[in-house]
Amino acid sequence: MTNFPYRFSVIVPTYNRLDEIRELLFSLEKQTLSKDAFEVIIVDDGSTDATEDFINELIKKGSLNLSFYKQDHKGPGPARNTGMEFAKAEYYVFVDSDCIADENWLKAYDKTITEPVAGFGGPDKVRSDFSPMQKAIDYSMTSFITTGGIRGSSKKKISKYYPRSFNMGVHADVVKKIGGFGTLRHGQDIEFTHRIRSQGKTIKVIDAVIFHKRRTSLWRFFKQVYNWGVARINLYKIDNGMLEPIHFFPFLGTSSIFTFLICLAIWPSVLWPVLVVGVGALLLMAIHGIFKYKDIRVFFYIPFVVPIQILGYGLGFGGALIRRVIFGGREKTGFVKNYYK
Repeated sequence: MTNFPYRFSVIVPTYNRLDEIRELLFSLEKQTLSKDAFEVIIVDDGSTDATEDFINELIKKGSLNLSFYKQDHKGPGPARNTGMEFAKAEYYVFVDSDCIADENWLKAYDKTITEPVAGFGGPDKVRSDFSPMQKAIDYSMTSFITTGGIRGSSKKKISKYYPRSFNMGVHADVVKKIGGFGTLRHGQDIEFTHRIRSQGKTIKVIDAVIFHKRRTSLWRFFKQVYNWGVARINLYKIDNGMLEPIHFFPFLGTSSIFTFLICLAIWPSVLWPVLVVGVGALLLMAIHGIFKYKDIRVFFYIPFVVPIQILGYGLGFGGALIRRVIFGGREKTGFVKNYYK
């Protein structure tokens, strides 16, 4: 760690997430990596809850090399940039406030990075005590048969790997060359990683686990994936290299679902066997989820969560595609107001 007082600067943007950030910071206190090897930087993006009071009490406790900065509400990207301005480590590591770190999270990064790397990322998983809804969303997000391969989180990747802001890192010197996070509300981690790749640098995949709590209702999940669909087109407008053919699949799936439902209403006797096959496929996913999570309750959630992901992403992607690409409209933002409600 020549010229760097720390190996890692863990940067956490937060906005009215007091209950969640408590769990994250307690998990950082339990890291098996020496506390002298990392610092934790909390950047409050204009919270109105008691986050600041809690962080100040934890700073007094002295269990972490912890610092706190506050800014007006500008979004997670500017908050991460603020954190990097004050970071003192060789590597900046980003994690979201709705996460819990495995006790070996930072140690896994430290052990694997034996020579300088430009960027890196790790997987997100669920804990056994998470709700069945959260497990079902994890299934839909990470399984190869849904979108795990597209996200690059599956071992069988079918697209480029872009680490996400809930578990990613970058070398401090790389940030000096490419700059910080952009202004996109969603997809900024992909755009940031794309700039690293554009420098001819390699992004390393490391088995350093973060437990991601995700959304807790179908409506919240729909809004999230809808915004991701919108973001993919916004990314394309920045650089067409960030749009791959595989990203059209959820939109094509959504179009197929609506087309099928219209045709089913016209020719029900002909197409009902196809509907049975589709429902059967969802039930098989649900059964697979029971074995994956060892929780029978996910059976009642997966058949609803999987279609919601496809429809939400597809509608967001399709709407932005028509607005921005076909009609040349301005940037679309998706759900903004009450996004977390």
